[in-house]
Amino acid sequence: MKNLNRNLLVLFKDEFMTEQAIEREVSYLNEILSVTDTPEKFCAANELVDRNCITSNKKKMLKEANHFRLRPFRFFINKN
Repeated sequence: MKNLNRNLLVLFKDEFMTEQAIEREVSYLNEILSVTDTPEKFCAANELVDRNCITSNKKKMLKEANHFRLRPFRFFINKN
């Protein structure tokens, strides 16, 4: 299994699952998340609020997302 840079907490109802079954379930989850966890999907699902304006500009959003902490008066708002 590939070691991805992601922490997952997986709760199973069945306590008698084998280690292989658990590994298979986690790999399925990683496949699903790798498809949806892309910069394009992030920009499609969020907007950047910058003090007085709201933007969906991908370049600005990705530049701001690269900061460890958002700069003052900048917020990401989920469109959902």
